[in-house]
Amino acid sequence: MPKQINQLYYITHIKNLPSILMRGILSHGQVEAEGLPYERIYDAAIVASRQERETPNGHSLWSFANLFFQPRNAMLYRVLLSRPVEDVVVLGVRPDVLSKLDIYVSLGNAASYSSEIVPSGQVKKALTEIRKWIDNDWWTEEIGLKRKMMAECLVPGVIEPELIQSIYVGSHEAAEAVHQTLASCSLDRTPPAVVPEPHMFFRPAREIQLTPLLSVVDGDMFLSKRQTVTVSVNCVGVMGKGLASRAKYQFPDVYVRYQDVCRNKRLRMGTPYLYKRESSLEHQLADDPSSLPNANLATWFLLFATKQHWREASDIRGIEEGLRWVRDNYVKEGISSLAMPALGCGLGRLEWRDVGPLMCHYLSALSIPASIYLPAERKVPEELLTKEFLMGGDS
Repeated sequence: MPKQINQLYYITHIKNLPSILMRGILSHGQVEAEGLPYERIYDAAIVASRQERETPNGHSLWSFANLFFQPRNAMLYRVLLSRPVEDVVVLGVRPDVLSKLDIYVSLGNAASYSSEIVPSGQVKKALTEIRKWIDNDWWTEEIGLKRKMMAECLVPGVIEPELIQSIYVGSHEAAEAVHQTLASCSLDRTPPAVVPEPHMFFRPAREIQLTPLLSVVDGDMFLSKRQTVTVSVNCVGVMGKGLASRAKYQFPDVYVRYQDVCRNKRLRMGTPYLYKRESSLEHQLADDPSSLPNANLATWFLLFATKQHWREASDIRGIEEGLRWVRDNYVKEGISSLAMPALGCGLGRLEWRDVGPLMCHYLSALSIPASIYLPAERKVPEELLTKEFLMGGDS
């Protein structure tokens, strides 16, 4: 079922909030023409490229205030790579703007000439397409999803402040800063709701620090920013469900290598295979990544067999052998940081109460940052997340 569009979204710096709440969301052109103080969150080159693109009526994108249909996109990811999450807010705007007769909608990032820009009379048809994309939690460039998920609503001049109904932030600390900003504004209306939404900002919902280097995380493992990301697999070359399925479609080169090492018997229970790919995950996910300072840092994938065949349940003894291999070989292999899912839990039918302490025992012996990501399929009871339970005699 396509996602209902309940809000549109504007990404900005927290310093711009007082002005926006008083005057509304202004176009780049209006901000520049009036010489208003404005804290940019985008690179100057990115902003300048929008000045060159025009809508069908011949007006530059700079004459429009732009709203995203999905804020959790490559543009926000790019912004958060270059500044603290506490600096950035996402404003939720009422969908009433879609009823304006002078708006345009772009079927993707409006600055890209691959994105069609349509007038208000074609918005209904455009929204049918956009609703197919905005439910995605991840994207790839090869099929255009990175660009498409940045679809925009272009509103000429200004978006009235009364249409702003929510202020999304990435942490509770950021929420407190926004509340202080709201208290200093003399609004003659009820202020927008402040909503901490870590997932929108590519942050985990929760992180439990067990040691200075080892943590347990509730979140998206592929956004861990660790050098090496672990994918639990079988030994017969089938990536069917869960994280393996996502890796298959989001990182097709990983899937090709996985099938190859299965055919050549280089991946076995107890002997993971480390794929030292040269491309950066941040480079793949960020919009206009060419200027990123760390864009050339590679993301490696550790293919970790938890079962022999995909039809079988995961084998905890084989998992322990694989963890022992990681402990004994990570220095020689050059692994500098590691993200690993709860091996065999969820779809593998093993229990966290058995797997969690086992993983903590081996990973706590590493002298590098390591994160264990909790299973998404089921909630882990609080008593099984304590340091006392997970570390036991290792604490």
